[in-house]
Amino acid sequence: SKALPVFLFGLVLTGFVDKGEGNACSSTFFSALVQLIPCRAAVAPFSPIPPSETCCNAIKALGQPCLCVIVNGPPISGVDRNMALQLPEK
Repeated sequence: SKALPVFLFGLVLTGFVDKGEGNACSSTFFSALVQLIPCRAAVAPFSPIPPSETCCNAIKALGQPCLCVIVNGPPISGVDRNMALQLPEK
């Protein structure tokens, strides 16, 4: 499945990414990434799929600061960063 490489990638990165001290984001990179799994289809490169209600709820629960941590962090295979940044508007 496509989720396994993302899971392994995130697992490796958890030791290298700031865990949010001093930020408004209290989630680790990995836990924030896991919360946004419902948004995967909406941020795939050239995807015409709009974010689902589950994705929207995940973004609201996570918050903009944590979304920025993910978008500004290391690259994530199969994720278009510009589309990810547009999720809160959609």
